[in-house]
Amino acid sequence: MILSGQVLVNGVVVRELGTKADPATDKIVAAGRTVGAVAQRNIYLALHKPPEVVSAMADPEGRKNLRNCLRGLPERVFPVGNLEYAASGLVFLTNDGDLAAEMLKNWAHIEQVYHVKVKGMLTLADLDRIGKEAGLKMKTVRQPDATRGRAANFWYEVRMRDSKKDELRRLLMKEMHPVEKLMRIGLGTLSVEGLPRGRYRLLGPKEVGALRREAVAGKKEDRLEASKRIATHRKRSSLRRREGKAPG
Repeated sequence: MILSGQVLVNGVVVRELGTKADPATDKIVAAGRTVGAVAQRNIYLALHKPPEVVSAMADPEGRKNLRNCLRGLPERVFPVGNLEYAASGLVFLTNDGDLAAEMLKNWAHIEQVYHVKVKGMLTLADLDRIGKEAGLKMKTVRQPDATRGRAANFWYEVRMRDSKKDELRRLLMKEMHPVEKLMRIGLGTLSVEGLPRGRYRLLGPKEVGALRREAVAGKKEDRLEASKRIATHRKRSSLRRREGKAPG
């Protein structure tokens, strides 16, 4: 077929055997028919990121990055959201640009769960007060390093939406209980439970569907909040007009 001049790459007839072309980027026509690129297979991964690993597929400073944890994976994926360099825990990766965009757009509505180790111990009153001030929920958890029920520095579970880690760090520092370690154990409907550090697993259709529904739910919450704000504004405007017409 090549020798007979029936193959064109980007409009140019190819007659040399062994000529290379990429269906993903080149327009290939053979015997009058266009050879299409193979459809991309969407991949969804949950990765347990170790500490001191950059949450990116490359790092200009040469530090370890997520690619080092994905050996053996032929597909190209990218992380959705960020997990700071010193922290460990759950990272979601995919090559599904639509889902990634939907999640990032509604990131403030997707719950994240962390285990936070602080210097010293917080009382229940501290947990309640700090949680209210930072706009998140804190509670005690079983202490992995406890000896005879006692530990020098304690772990706590934190549930938050939006990016409130910086505010939490500030408040804990103010309380003389600085954060020593941070581990994300949950992101939306996903959990890092049972996944060894530095390893990843493929997500099934049900897990991906649940994550997608949560991202869409965030969009609905935005519309609901916007409707409430509009209704409140209209109500206040109506009251002002009535007050303006009232006899003085």
